[in-house]
Amino acid sequence: MPSTLSKSRAVDLLRRYPFLPALAILCLLFVLNGIAEPNSLTVRAIKGVISTYLALVFLSIAQTFVVYTADIDLSVGAILSIVNVSMVVIMQQMGGGPYAVLLACLIGIFIGALCGLLNGFVVAGLRLQPIVATFATSILISGVALWILPVAGLPAPSAFWKIYGGRSMGIPNVFFFMLALVALLVILAKTRLVTKLLAVGNGQLSAYQSGLPVTKIRIYGYVICGVFSALAAFCITGDTASGDPLVGGAMTLSSVAAVVLGGTALSGGAGSAFGSAIGALIIGLISSLVFYAGTPSEWQNLVQGATILAVLMLGVLVSRRINK
Repeated sequence: MPSTLSKSRAVDLLRRYPFLPALAILCLLFVLNGIAEPNSLTVRAIKGVISTYLALVFLSIAQTFVVYTADIDLSVGAILSIVNVSMVVIMQQMGGGPYAVLLACLIGIFIGALCGLLNGFVVAGLRLQPIVATFATSILISGVALWILPVAGLPAPSAFWKIYGGRSMGIPNVFFFMLALVALLVILAKTRLVTKLLAVGNGQLSAYQSGLPVTKIRIYGYVICGVFSALAAFCITGDTASGDPLVGGAMTLSSVAAVVLGGTALSGGAGSAFGSAIGALIIGLISSLVFYAGTPSEWQNLVQGATILAVLMLGVLVSRRINK
């Protein structure tokens, strides 16, 4: 009886916080990184990891809001790229001052929301398959990004990247950005919109029969996805201090992997944006561990991919064992 009760509590806890297995894996990876390279646990090293992978964290969260409704967005990397080049070009043409940076950020968010609205209209409005429709829009958006900036390397003004890489009160700014993100996710998790997104993911027909505007809710999910993709572009611009029309291409599938690692079901209706953020950090720590372990460069991608797969399988096995 006690074992049955404790198992029931574990199931309830996992359903309420589906990111717990991912959090345990993240802690384990921190320990393994510390064993492989003790200096990896210093503030400077942790700042480096967050600075490098904060863009993927935002992009994974962006992906989560469409996965909630059992959709998917293969254009998040392209949205990141177009916002990145648009901001850098605008800031350069306007002199790179504080007002230019502020205007570029506002325009970047608008572009991200507009791209999300386009995806929502194509997928939810025209009822096209999400994976095919967003793949097509990703090519379209990438083409526009290349038109805006045909060659990578245009530098971002120091007024922008110094904020991202700088310090406030002796603490790296990226730590404050991470704390602000956590606070935002806590607030969003309690909103009615997230509840509606999950309800649609649980079953569009039942959601429609209960009176929910399914099409509108799905479009909202894509718009939020576009906004968070734009925020990811802020991070990549601050980290690389330059514009690159193809910078987000390789990050799209990583965002999907991070969503799954964080415990969100691709079938929709269950999951956590906080878990997706953890999943993105897991990918980052796996990459660091592979490097610290002294893996030859020609083997690093293979080892990293196999490790991510093993971690994913471990998370799935733990969840299944608890739910039995």
